Amino acid sequence: MTPLPPAPLWRRFAALGYDLLLLIALVMITTGLLITLYNTLGLPMEDRGGIERPPQWVLQGILLPILLLEIWAFYAWFWLHGGQTLGMRAWRIQVQATGGESLRLKHTLLRFFAGLLTWITLGAGYLLALLPPRQTLHDRLSGTCTLTLPKPPKARK
Repeated sequence: MTPLPPAPLWRRFAALGYDLLLLIALVMITTGLLITLYNTLGLPMEDRGGIERPPQWVLQGILLPILLLEIWAFYAWFWLHGGQTLGMRAWRIQVQATGGESLRLKHTLLRFFAGLLTWITLGAGYLLALLPPRQTLHDRLSGTCTLTLPKPPKARK
C-alpha cells in the first residue's frame, strides 16, 4: 500500500474555512445563551456606550474558557471519530497519529493547544508544513500527521 501524502497548506486552509463556518455558529449560539442566562438571573450588567453587557471579568473569566472548551470538544469529537472534521471530509484530508493509528484524547489535547500556539504566532506554525516532513507545528508537537486521502473510486453504472 502506498503511503498517503501530507496534506498541502491550501487544502488545510480550505477545510479550516468550512469548519470556521460551523464554529462561528456554535460560538454565537453559546455566547447568546450564556449572556441571556446571565441577564435572566438578574446579575449585574454594565453600560458600555449605551449597550448593557456582562462585566469584563465574566466575559474573560467564564465565557472565554467555556468557548475554548467548546471549540476543543468540537475538534476532539471529530478527530476521535474518524480523524476528520466536516471540512476535512469535504477536502479529503485526515489527521492520524504518526504511527498510522487513530487519535487518542491526549493527541486531541496536544493538537488543540499547539494549534492555539500556532494562532497566537499569527499562523507561523503553518509555515513548518513547507519543510519536510510537511507537517505543521501542531502536527509535530502532538505526534500527529495530516494526510491527503485518495479520491474514492467512481461508481459503475
